[in-house]
Amino acid sequence: MEHAKSYYAASARHKDGFPALDGDIDVDVAIVGGGFTGIATAVELAERGLRVAVCEANQIGWGATGRNGGQITGSLSGDTAMEREFKRTLGDQASEFVWDLRWRGHDIIKNRVEKYGIKCDLKFGQMQTALNKSHLRELTATFEQGCARGMQDHLEMVPADKMGEYLESDLYIGGLLNRRNMHVHSLDLCVGEALAAQSLGAQIFENTKVTAIEYGARPKLVTENGVITADKLVLAGNAYHLLEQEKLRGKLFPASLANMVTEPLDADVARAINPQDIAVYDGRFILDYYRLTADNRVMFGGGTNYSGRDSGDIAAELRPALERTFPRLKGVGIDYSWAGMDGIILNRIPQVGRLSKDVFYVQGYSGHGIALTHILADLTAREIAGEASEFNVFENVRHWSLPVGRSMGSLMIAVGMAYYRMRDRIAS
Repeated sequence: MEHAKSYYAASARHKDGFPALDGDIDVDVAIVGGGFTGIATAVELAERGLRVAVCEANQIGWGATGRNGGQITGSLSGDTAMEREFKRTLGDQASEFVWDLRWRGHDIIKNRVEKYGIKCDLKFGQMQTALNKSHLRELTATFEQGCARGMQDHLEMVPADKMGEYLESDLYIGGLLNRRNMHVHSLDLCVGEALAAQSLGAQIFENTKVTAIEYGARPKLVTENGVITADKLVLAGNAYHLLEQEKLRGKLFPASLANMVTEPLDADVARAINPQDIAVYDGRFILDYYRLTADNRVMFGGGTNYSGRDSGDIAAELRPALERTFPRLKGVGIDYSWAGMDGIILNRIPQVGRLSKDVFYVQGYSGHGIALTHILADLTAREIAGEASEFNVFENVRHWSLPVGRSMGSLMIAVGMAYYRMRDRIAS
């Protein structure tokens, strides 16, 4: 199946694609899912000299990887829960581990882009904005925490009277600028990593849907066009696969994330609304997020739909927020709009574990996937390769499960999220 009709797909640098599996093969590690989790894991394993195969049912980056807002930030929606759960394994070191976790993915991505020469419009600079005094207090606390941990050269609290230097918008009463955070052409990054893995000997297969997993002395991935036998398997399909639901049912629920991209803006207009070319998201629980693309368009996302169903008219739903943020853009043309399914976890901690000693699964980023996928790919690869890793820190987390199917679970989460949406509106 082809990519969604997104800006990412339309502007992708590499469009040649990858072959489908044709026949039976034998590898050290077989991976289900050609998004950031699967591809980043493939790179890590291939760099260690392992024979790797990746099976993607559609095209590389087809799911949330190629549909997100492209922001790489140190925010973790489940950070409080993480500290509590990680104490079970790490004790008093849990807080330090969570803080380090915020930034580890940044370094992995930056170094990989440089190492393999991946062209993906990687840029630095991102701001979280405050719409009210409560948001401002939270940002101030984050700023102080960062400075206490040595990040003072990367962080800047921007007061209301200085916001115009960064954004042409009257919505905000301040913001926290983070020069370590990044933004990127997500699909180009993922495909670039797939090409890097391929150059190291990994086999990347598109249009290769896994229909079953066979357990045994060596597990197998069964597809319509061949079987892959491996020492280890990794399930990395996140919200888009339905494999092994007897064991994974009730753990992850899909939420629809919507994005749109404007027509190209004149360079002077682009610089006027976003002079420093930063990525932005606001301080609400259900937030808006946006940035400029390399060709001077605004990519604008928000209004997460927790029902698990795509929105009917994404551009119509997002336009009022765009025009409220930047009145200058009232009536601007929208060239692309699309939705993608993210995997929501009830406690917002990614789920990592094993279905057997040889079958691993990694899923559930709750809207913070670009950095976290790369972190967990590193941990998973090191665990598979027999190296010291913190894989067990995540594996030991106690997760809640709902004894219902995905549709009902998404509906229950949507009802809960309605509270936060109302709270955001009242606070604003």
